Amino acid sequence: MAEGHTITIEQGTRHVRVTHDGQVLAESDRPLVLRETGCPVRYYLPPEDVRLDLLTPSDTHTYCPFKGTASYWSRPGAADLVWAYPDPKPDVAGIKDHLCFYEVDVS
Repeated sequence: MAEGHTITIEQGTRHVRVTHDGQVLAESDRPLVLRETGCPVRYYLPPEDVRLDLLTPSDTHTYCPFKGTASYWSRPGAADLVWAYPDPKPDVAGIKDHLCFYEVDVS
C-alpha cells in the first residue's frame, strides 16, 4: 500500500440487494465490506448470490495498483455494471471472484 492508503475488508452482516431496471441481479446476506482510502464503501458479493445468467462478460479490464486487474460484466443499456478481481493482490485476496456493483441497496 502507498503511504496513507489503506484497504480493509470485513465480513458484512447487512442485507445487500442489487436491482437494475426492476430486475434483481443480486441478493446477499454475506457481503464482504471493502473500505478504501478516498473511495466509497463497496460491497463484494459471493458469486452464488449474483444472477450471472443476467450478465454478459465485457471486454473491459482496469488496473488498480492496490487490488490488481478487474474484469467487468454488463447488461443491455448498462455497460460495465459489475466487476470482480479474479486474481487480486495478496493484501486483498479475500475479494477473489466476489462481484461488486456501483449501486446497491443495503438494509
